[in-house]
Order: sequence, then structure tokens, then C-alpha cells
Amino acid sequence: MPPEINQERLRNLVEIYRQNIERELGTKAAKSENISSKEYLEFKKQYMPKHLSLYEKLCNFSEKIIKISPDRKKAPLIQENIDISHLNVTPTGVISFAYLAPLVIVFFGVLFSFALLQSMFFVMFFLLFGLAIIRPLSKFPEYTANGWRLKASNQMVLCVFYMVTYMRHTSNLENAIRFASDHLAPPLSLDLKKVMWDVETEKYSSVKESMDLYLETWKKWNLEFIEAFHLIESSLYEGSESRRLSALDKSLDVILDETYEKMLHYAHNLQSPITMLHMLGIILPILGLVILPLVVSFMDGAKWYHIAIIYNVTLPIAVYFMGKNILNSRPTGYGENDISEENPELKKYKNIIINLGGSEIKINPIVFSVTLGIFLLVIGLSPLILHSIGANDVPFGGEDLNSPCGGKFCLLEYRYSKDGGTLLGPYGLGAAILSLAIPLALGLSVGLFYKLRSKNIIKIRERSKKLEEEFANALFQLGNRLGDGLPAEIAFDKVANVMEGTVSGSFFELVGSNIRRLGMSVQSAIFDPSHGALVRFPSNLIESSMKVLTQSLKKGPIIAAQALTNVSRYIKEIHRVNERLKDLMADIISSMKSQIKFLTPAIAGIVIGITSMITTVLGKLGQQIGQVTSQGGAEGANVGLVSLFGEGIPTYYFQIVVGVYVVQITYILTILANGIENGSDRFYFLYCQQ
Repeated sequence: MPPEINQERLRNLVEIYRQNIERELGTKAAKSENISSKEYLEFKKQYMPKHLSLYEKLCNFSEKIIKISPDRKKAPLIQENIDISHLNVTPTGVISFAYLAPLVIVFFGVLFSFALLQSMFFVMFFLLFGLAIIRPLSKFPEYTANGWRLKASNQMVLCVFYMVTYMRHTSNLENAIRFASDHLAPPLSLDLKKVMWDVETEKYSSVKESMDLYLETWKKWNLEFIEAFHLIESSLYEGSESRRLSALDKSLDVILDETYEKMLHYAHNLQSPITMLHMLGIILPILGLVILPLVVSFMDGAKWYHIAIIYNVTLPIAVYFMGKNILNSRPTGYGENDISEENPELKKYKNIIINLGGSEIKINPIVFSVTLGIFLLVIGLSPLILHSIGANDVPFGGEDLNSPCGGKFCLLEYRYSKDGGTLLGPYGLGAAILSLAIPLALGLSVGLFYKLRSKNIIKIRERSKKLEEEFANALFQLGNRLGDGLPAEIAFDKVANVMEGTVSGSFFELVGSNIRRLGMSVQSAIFDPSHGALVRFPSNLIESSMKVLTQSLKKGPIIAAQALTNVSRYIKEIHRVNERLKDLMADIISSMKSQIKFLTPAIAGIVIGITSMITTVLGKLGQQIGQVTSQGGAEGANVGLVSLFGEGIPTYYFQIVVGVYVVQITYILTILANGIENGSDRFYFLYCQQ
């Protein structure tokens, strides 16, 4: 009997039982479509970011407080983005939160501004900020879905590689999907596991149906992935072995060629957005700082924290979203994952490890980074601390009777306001120098934390990447040895001798040593959790290749030799396309790195120097005009000149604002540069923060 008839009879039977239950109990029975997999929910809870869980709770809470339905035309699009992001929210909850959160921010912000700050500037800021975030919050599922697509599309080349590699020796779609999901990192592994669980929970009747419906979600963004997958599926129906293998080879060629073509267009179209980001986010804001001291010096109401709100809050947020929009248009690429997340044994290397008498002491790097940050912060705040405890000012640089402290330069130099009621400052050169410690506290502490946290893991990953680069040739040689009829146990030693001195040679030598000295099988010598070769060379690419080897060895050395030869060719093809992609991005990435390392700090330093000079000159000029006024003369004219000058912003505060902005913009540009070059490789991004 055809399976379709069986499925139809099963549905009819379920429907009959459901109606009987409703009739006898007087309640509606749950439909089978609502069955959820406990394993899937646990997997999702483990890998979904925590901030998304908080967002889900806020949306669901907002929907209960104030229920605002989205536009009927936009609701399906919001739901699509929710499904892609695996969020447990509704479109109504998203829109409700998008309006409720700004209302709360505006209410408490205005209340705080009136009650404590008594400032109309902050009232207007909170009003405008509340209005500005309505649209981003309503589009948050879209941003999350775009980020999800970026991470998932970065893994699609490897996904096709794993499936093709597996199906060359075992033509089974379900097992191939499981094999790929086991070797990929989230989020694509989460999607593939969801495909399988939808079949297990009988939401769909077959793996092909579930997979085809999942592929529909990529129709607008990644047609080459769909085409490659359809070629993989078509290999199941080919009559001859040669045509089946040809379809599998074609699927990998399709996604590699399309990846290069789309990245080529992306690189050509990237120059204009990057230039605009550089001008609007770096050049114009920093050059605008030159004018600000003049503006502030002639305005009584302007304060340093007004500039801080603009430069340390508004501008970084605007530049960040501009950069995210550029990243969201990045096509499929080839990226790396955090190997410590894939191999829990490596997580200990994220700590500082001190060996004492055979025991390991693990110290979290945050201890050192927080200590350094607090130390530098205290130094940076010392002028304010000294003033608050009533310490005397410290003169240096020679005697100057006109100076408030009696010296040419002062450590603090607080001045009375024009009305003589309050002390303003610190204006001193010493305080300005000490203020450098505050941006250093932010930059160095964060940089030290990421350096200590990532340096051990990055060494292991770089060694694994070097092994991956050599591995294609090593696999080819291993395949040839197996093709000659040598047992795998002997073939490993043969290849290790030929490739002595290379990383690949060390890997094969370790496998051979485990077989000879520890009496392990080939599988245990590679995969044993304590002594296996993969413990020292963690790599999904190598692990999957070795799993193909152990599986194909069961069918004989000739089959294993063919499998390894083809895997070798696939790895070379992926590496070739990846190098071409890096070449396309080389000019843009080098330009951005020069901005991060040199141009932005240099321009900021020049601006601070000019600002300090302007502030000092205007301050001295105001004091001298005031002295002339007090001594008589053209009193009316002099009073008019004095009234032209405001209090001005001390260089101390100005340098803190600019320094923090430089740290923020460097951080954002690093996100952008890493995203363009490596896609969603978050671990390498953290490593670059040092």
C-alpha cells in the first residue's frame, strides 16, 4: 500500500479519536501539530543568546500590558523573521514592546531630567531618543534574522561539503543531514536539527518534505544553497553510480562558484558605504570637535556632559547601526567558529593557567583586567578626588604670580565662575594629562581581558588552520597508500614519515603512535576523548574527514582511498575560493585597519591639542580682560568683552569625551572589519580587540 494512503488513514484515525474525546469530555483535544520536541527546546535554550531570551520575555509581557497589533501587510514579514530567528514571540508582542519601551524611557527620563537635573536639554534628549528607538525595536526581529542569516550563510559552504562528503560513500539523506548538523556550529546546526525534529514529532511526513520547506526560507537570500541542496537530493534518484557522484560534485561546485560571484559584487559595492561611514562616523565628528571649544566658550549654557551625550551615546549608536546595515548585505562566505564552544575540553584555556607542583590554577582574566581598569580609573579621577577632599593645588613649570596656583602650570587650576559663586575646573595641564588614564582604563582593560582570554585558544586554532591547509595533500597521500592495499594502521606511519616536520606529519604520527604504543584501534587513536589526535588538533574539517575515513574503511581500503581522494579535492576547492574571497576584500580591510590603528587616534590627538590651546588662550584672555576691567579704564567696553566669553569646557573633560569616543569607534570599526573579512567569526573579533 502506498505511504500516502497510510498517512491519510492515520490522519483520519487521529481525527476520529479527537472528535470522540471532545464529545465525551466536553473539551477540545490538542492537535498533533502543536507537539514540541523537548530535546529541541533544550538545545535551543543552550545555544540561543541570553539577550534574546530576555527580549522574548519583554515582548510577551508587553503584549499583556498594551496590545498593539501590527499592520496586516507587515505582520507576515514580522512572523517570517520571528520563525527564522527561532523566537517565541508574536508580531503583536513585538509591536507592543516597540511602543511600550520608549514610553517607559521617555516617562522616567523626563521625570529624572526635571526632578534632579533640571535641564531642558535632557528632557529633549529623552523625548527624541524615545521616538528614535520605536522603529529599531519594531524591526528587531528583522535585525536578529539578518544576523542569523549572516551566521548561517557563513556555514553553508561547509554544510554542503559535509553532506557531499558523507553521501559519496553512503547515499542516505537523513544520515547526511545528521552528520552535517553534528559538525556545524549554531545557528545552522540548530536549523538542521529542527528539520530532523520536525520529522520525529510528525510535523512533516518525510525528511525531504521538512528540508524543502526549510529551504523556502532561503529563497530570497541564498538561491545557490537551495540549488546545491536540490542537486544533493537528485543524486538519490540517479540510476548509475557515476551520475550520482557527478550530481554531488556539481552541488559543491555550484555553491563555491556562486559564493565567489556574489562576494565579487559585494566587494565592488562596498567602497561607497565604507567611505560614507568613515566620513560621517569619524572625520566629520572629530573635525567638529575643533569648533566645539569656540562654541562652548561663547555660550554659557553648554556643558561637557552635553558633548558626552552627543559623542559617547548618539554617534556611536548611529555608526554601529550604519555598520550593521553594511554587514547585513554580506553574502555567503566561509568562516571559522569558536573551537572552545565546540570542544568543552578547551574552555579551560580561556583562563590564565598557572602550573604549581603538577596542579593547575585557573584564574579568570577578568580579575586582571578589572584591577588594571580600576587602577587607571582612580588615576584619571584623581583631580576630582583631590578637589573634593580640599587638597591644595600643585604648581610646576616655574613661578607665575598671575596663575591661580602661583606656577606656570597647575595640577588642578579651578577657577571661579563669572558670577563668583562656584568653582569650575579642573583647567590645569596636570589634570588634562591625568585624564588620559580614563580612556586608557576602558581601552586597556577590555583589550587585556580579550588578549588573555583568547591567546591560548587562538594558538590552538591557528595550528589547526595550518593543519587544514596541509591536510588536503596529506589526505591525498593517505588515500594513495590505502589504494596500494596497505592497512590503515600502517598507512598512517608511512604518511607521517613522508611529511615529517609538518603539522600534518605530527597529526598522523600521533595517530600511528596511539595505534602502536597504546594498542588502540584507528577510530580510538583519532577520536579518543583523552588521548585521541583530535584533542591536540581540534578542527571540525579534520574530524569530519576522519569520520569519513573510519566509515569507509568498513567497506574496504579501496572505497576508503576513493573517499579520501575526493575529500582532499573538496578541501582544496574550498581553500581556493576562500583565498580568492580574502583577495577581494584585501584593499577594504587594509584601509579600515589603518583607520583603526593610526588615523583615528592621530586625528583625535591633534584635535585635543588644538582644543586645549584654544581653551587656554580664551581662558587667559578672559582673565586679563577681567583684570583690566577691575583696574578701571573703558569699563563698559571691557564688561561687554568679558560677557562675550562663556565658562568654557576644561580640557580634562573634553579629553575624556574624545578618548572614550575613539575607543568606541575603534571597537565598532573592528566589528565591521572582522565581519566583512570573516563573517560571523566572533572569536577572532574578540582576539582583534587586544
